[in-house]
Amino acid sequence: MTIGLGFQDQYLDTNAVERVVEEALSGLALDGKRVLFLIPDGTRSMPMPLMFDLFEKHLSGRVAALDYLVALGTHQPMSDEQLSQHIGRKVKGGKAGESHIFNHAWEKPETFVQIGVIPAEEIESISEGRLVEDVSVRLNRLILDYDQIIICGPVFPHEVVGFSGGNKYFFPGIAGAEIINFTHWLGALITSYEIIGAGYTPVRAVIDRAASFITKPVSCFTLVVTHEGLSGIFFGEAREAWEAAAALSARKHIVYVEKPFEKVISIMPELYDDLWTAAKGMYKMEPVIADGGEVIIYAPNITEVSYTHGKYLDKIGYHCRDYFTKQWSKFQNYPHGVIAHSTHLRGMGTYDEASGEEQLRIKVTLATGIPRERCEKIGLGYLDPATFNPQDWVGKEEQGILVVPRAGEMLYRLKVNASFTYKEK
Repeated sequence: MTIGLGFQDQYLDTNAVERVVEEALSGLALDGKRVLFLIPDGTRSMPMPLMFDLFEKHLSGRVAALDYLVALGTHQPMSDEQLSQHIGRKVKGGKAGESHIFNHAWEKPETFVQIGVIPAEEIESISEGRLVEDVSVRLNRLILDYDQIIICGPVFPHEVVGFSGGNKYFFPGIAGAEIINFTHWLGALITSYEIIGAGYTPVRAVIDRAASFITKPVSCFTLVVTHEGLSGIFFGEAREAWEAAAALSARKHIVYVEKPFEKVISIMPELYDDLWTAAKGMYKMEPVIADGGEVIIYAPNITEVSYTHGKYLDKIGYHCRDYFTKQWSKFQNYPHGVIAHSTHLRGMGTYDEASGEEQLRIKVTLATGIPRERCEKIGLGYLDPATFNPQDWVGKEEQGILVVPRAGEMLYRLKVNASFTYKEK
């Protein structure tokens, strides 16, 4: 059973959040147990210091261990300084008081354990025939050292899975490369345009199936966070808590507009430190950009395409889905998750095999610290951020220009596409 609070027109104060946390944790048999929380990294907005304080208040002295694992996926590990800011406590040597704060070591094969395989016939059914292959399910073996796993993270519209959160903190959060690449590529085949904010998707179904191999008890806190405050917090079994938060996220995180824009300027907050993460300024805006229009990702602080995957992106560039699928023999040995990211940022388009011509629906331009030469090499437009001021374009919506401050979390859609909101399945 899911417990929690969620509102479309008001925000939760600390006391309300604590009541939910206290009720949730008191209902778990945790006395003397070792507890591991899966939490987001710094690229996700949420009141992590508040949650850390509440977990310590209600579990310290009750449990044998109260530790945290940052579900990085393949993001960069967080330093002690970054973790200190993230949880609101001094972190030194990966510890805050008695609690260990672990980074998921995705780059170290020895840190994983295989817990199952999703057979090809199941994958064919779940993916609606798009892919037919066995999928290995590996997770960070740290989970084996604990008696109870508790997910704690926000839910937003998401370009790969529909809505983030829930079991996504396992896959890709602390997962091996096989299922990360598989789920991201499946999402790319469906396309970000179709899947983002689309409720229970084939990718979510794969993630939930993979989570069924986990033998440790798992519970989940899901939060619905806006720029104005916390709209909701839910607790329960991972899928049920996620469904409650996704339904509220569909009402809080999707902005509907009457007509498409010719130009959208996404001003990215500094919590995104490379294009790999800041690409959300494209994903969340693509549905409201007119054919032939342009999205400008404005982030002067960003100087790197991807700290983890930049070497691959420099080779393959940014292209639409069909560019890769129609030349699959050429690209199939690259990490499929990287190819997926390429298609998500570049958006919808077509590729003609005979002429070798790629037709892209919109233009993607970077106003970042990434040099012109590199932007052009990877197939993206360039603007010098020193000579471009987004504020010059504010208030020109009637002229087809939209400026979005703190872009990356709110999804924009046309009202005619309202059917893309969350639908429970």
